[in-house]
Amino acid sequence: MASLYAEIEINASKQRVWQVLFQKEHWKHWNTFLYDRDPSAPFKQGQEVVLSLRRLPGEEETEFQPLVTLVQPGVCLSWVAAISGYRNEYVFELQEIGVNRTKYIHKDNYSGLLSRVFLPWIRQDEQQGIRRMARELKRYVEFHA
Repeated sequence: MASLYAEIEINASKQRVWQVLFQKEHWKHWNTFLYDRDPSAPFKQGQEVVLSLRRLPGEEETEFQPLVTLVQPGVCLSWVAAISGYRNEYVFELQEIGVNRTKYIHKDNYSGLLSRVFLPWIRQDEQQGIRRMARELKRYVEFHA
């Protein structure tokens, strides 16, 4: 299984970081990587949501409908986007590393036969996107704390 990874330390409580990350309807204020396409559908385990992503600024958005697989408030959010032969699991994890200090971790795990086709084509841009999202989350949370 191939994977991409980003992490960043944020000077805020886990609860505050979770609040900003979990409220996808507010992503438009800080997130240039992932976009909410249906604010009426909150993150709820076992439910599909409609999202899109833009790997690079100025690039066209790619819409997808992942299934939310885990909602552990203040700790972890994950979803899976899959088509025949391709599976992409997004994992967002928060770790308390001190008083009002949180480590934000974003992992993308790819599997399936078609991941060998798609991943070499998107790997660098997707990595830039998840790193950009981490920096934007940090900036937003710390500025609006």
